[in-house]
Amino acid sequence: MKKLTAFLLLFSLFLSPAVMLAGDVDSSAAPAAIEMAAEAAPEVPADSAADGTTVTEIEKGFREILKDKFIEGDYIWMSPILICLIIGLAVAIERIIYLNMATINTKKFLNELESALKSGGAQAALTVCQNTPGPVAGIFAEGLNRADEGIDVVEKAVVSYGGVEMGKMEKALPWLSLFIALAPMLGFLGTVIGMIFAFDKIEAAGDISPTVVAGGIKVALLTTVGGLIVAMILQIFYNYIMSKIEGLVNEMEEASVNFVDMLVKSGVAKSGNSNS
Repeated sequence: MKKLTAFLLLFSLFLSPAVMLAGDVDSSAAPAAIEMAAEAAPEVPADSAADGTTVTEIEKGFREILKDKFIEGDYIWMSPILICLIIGLAVAIERIIYLNMATINTKKFLNELESALKSGGAQAALTVCQNTPGPVAGIFAEGLNRADEGIDVVEKAVVSYGGVEMGKMEKALPWLSLFIALAPMLGFLGTVIGMIFAFDKIEAAGDISPTVVAGGIKVALLTTVGGLIVAMILQIFYNYIMSKIEGLVNEMEEASVNFVDMLVKSGVAKSGNSNS
């Protein structure tokens, strides 16, 4: 989000000189240019555009076009594809919200943890971990709970609980993968069914005229396009989520190494097993 804000700010800085330059142009030349353009332009009927399309077709919104294509593609085959899109987006949005809430400033957190270890020991550091959201704080809390058992036990606890946190981050992603694979399959199924209908009509009519097969082929093409579009949309979300998880895992591993060193330096956990 910070990178997006910085990009928009930088873009506005580059854009502002152009806007100011456009404002410095002599405005008295605008009416004359408009009149010349109006005289040179050919007259177009009020109810049609230059390419022959009617005003109704031009003004028809994107939502209405999608609705018409959905109906033309046969709701029996388009509805499962739409369901894949809705559920897949719900899973993706839930995962994105969860991962964004789990993201923290790791360097700042480590500094606070180190200060707490120096001032109040393991209990003060545990309080900092409990008051901090995210998987990194949860892993460190598990390590601090076993700090009196030695650094080897702490390392094992950090590794084990790191796998648990990674499982939480990847929760429901298999369903998203399923919808990515299922949407094109449903589209291809509609394609096959549409072609079967087309050949049935050819057989019944005994003629291969375009009007006989157009309906079945149209269903076939629309379902295929719908399935591919849904798969592409969900694939973008899936790749973003996986990159987010990979970044969090890298932060967890790097922070865990610093955490273990911090415990050894502060004397909270002794090197080697305390039971030996």
